[in-house]
Amino acid sequence: MSQLIEYKGVEIRQADQIVLQNVNVTVQAGEMIYLLGKVGSGKSSLMKTIYGALPITAGEATVLGYDMTHIRRHKLPFLRRRLGIIFQDYKLLTDRSVEENLLFVLRATGWKDKKLMLSHVHEVLEQVGMETKAYKKPYELSGGEQQRVVIARALLNSPEIILADEPTGNLDTETGRGIMDLLYAISQAGITVLMSTHNLIWPENYPGKKWIFTEGEVRV
Repeated sequence: MSQLIEYKGVEIRQADQIVLQNVNVTVQAGEMIYLLGKVGSGKSSLMKTIYGALPITAGEATVLGYDMTHIRRHKLPFLRRRLGIIFQDYKLLTDRSVEENLLFVLRATGWKDKKLMLSHVHEVLEQVGMETKAYKKPYELSGGEQQRVVIARALLNSPEIILADEPTGNLDTETGRGIMDLLYAISQAGITVLMSTHNLIWPENYPGKKWIFTEGEVRV
């Protein structure tokens, strides 16, 4: 397995407060990793450093070959195209259909051929079981359906890593299980999944590594 992420002695701060220190973790291709810990324990902060939304203040960090302690701003879009990000609050464009939401991402990442773009959008929607909802607006969908669209959006550019921040946090148990089935199948297909969650049932039912966030550190 190839190594995708390596953090050595990493420190992360938010507004001059140390959130995490002495973080030493590695991530291999195809792994399913759970980030577990209380609210405010640093799970989201660590994820933000992986896609360059939060700087690393000390230590060494490499993500997909990029040195995250010295990465230039103009390099971030190239890194982010190799990542899929799933937000708890969806962040879908509410005035556009599901199809238009996904086409917007493809255009923003350099796709040009409209026919190819439409074909690819419907391919990823089929992958997440949403092929019949392409023309719906987000507000016409249930929470579980919106989250499936967000997963489709994350898959658009064939990412090597998916970062899922509390993807089942707003969903009931049955709907959440459907999302977990989907994320676990994605990891089994060879895409690395890092997922923060408060639901301790998921790591038991969908096996993976556990990173425990406690007292400003990450225990692996």
